[in-house]
Amino acid sequence: MSLFDHIEAGMVLNLGSHTFDAESIKRFATKFDPQPFHLDEVLAEKSLFGGLCASGWHSLSIWMRLNIEIGRKLLETNSGYQGPKPEFGMSPGIKNVKWLHPVYAGDTISYQTTVTGKRKLRSKPDWGYIAKHTEGFNQNGDMVLQFDGGVMLKL
Repeated sequence: MSLFDHIEAGMVLNLGSHTFDAESIKRFATKFDPQPFHLDEVLAEKSLFGGLCASGWHSLSIWMRLNIEIGRKLLETNSGYQGPKPEFGMSPGIKNVKWLHPVYAGDTISYQTTVTGKRKLRSKPDWGYIAKHTEGFNQNGDMVLQFDGGVMLKL
């Protein structure tokens, strides 16, 4: 049986957490999202956010790193799979991205992904698709982001 056969809807993958510090927020924003509330504490305090906060894209990029570093191994571990190393393919994308609460400098975000379903692909009979819902929570338990996505997995 392949890893695909072992995965079930409802599996929860706790991907770990990341603390966003002011310098990394500014560094990311300088390269990818140069808005004042991501770059300057004084300007951020005067903004709608009231303080320096991370770009939503920064919070998603941290999820991506954790997903690759930890998430794939968790699929194997949590499903009890002990076979050959599985081959993951591309993701067809993410949807329903919602940034629900700002991620401020000093916040620690914990990421959790839940398998919501799976299906074999008609167009590629030796591949399957794993559907997932991801959420991120700050240290106070506030959900700061959520989205739906998935990944291809060789059968």
